[in-house]
Amino acid sequence: MQRFTAERTAASPDALWICEHEPVFTQGLAGKDDHILMPGDIPVVATNRGGQVTYHGPGQVVAYPLVDLQRAGYYVKEYVYRIEEAVIRTLMHFGVTGHRVAGAPGIYVRLEDPFGHAMLAQRPQLRRAGEALPEPDFTGLGKIAALGIKVSRHCTYHGVALNVAMDLEPFGRINPCGYAGLRTIDLSTIGVHAPWDEAAAVLGQQLAMRLSP
Repeated sequence: MQRFTAERTAASPDALWICEHEPVFTQGLAGKDDHILMPGDIPVVATNRGGQVTYHGPGQVVAYPLVDLQRAGYYVKEYVYRIEEAVIRTLMHFGVTGHRVAGAPGIYVRLEDPFGHAMLAQRPQLRRAGEALPEPDFTGLGKIAALGIKVSRHCTYHGVALNVAMDLEPFGRINPCGYAGLRTIDLSTIGVHAPWDEAAAVLGQQLAMRLSP
């Protein structure tokens, strides 16, 4: 991704890479070592994306959009919103309601009612100019998709990971995204048994649609 971004020109087409990783913890630029509790036999790899520590492994769809934002005509904040919306629409395809949480990038699911449509009290809301973001409140929620990006010369890399049917134990070896006790879930945990290929295809279609200019 770094090489692709460094070598691309204004004429280079955008790309979307979708993959499934072997078990690995990745540490973002804001990461703190004390959020890696007991990695054991899983390697820890330092990256230059935003955010803190997360886990990638089999059963997770990882998508890396490589987008020229200057050419696309929107800024980083909207780019993040569009990625999150693609995940929300992907979850909707499987009957699941995904939520945003104020102050905490990524997508979350209400544990007691993953298929209900009631809005979260913790959702992002309009704030007065200069008003600080609230402390994220994860009460009753599980994180199903993590997001971490990097922008260089107006071009994006790194991306988003959607948990489909994973061994979730490694998330217990870290403070996911820097939050102690944050529960991480996947589709299978909430009773949705989706093939990896289908989840990857739907997420890819949603990203391609929503990241277009």
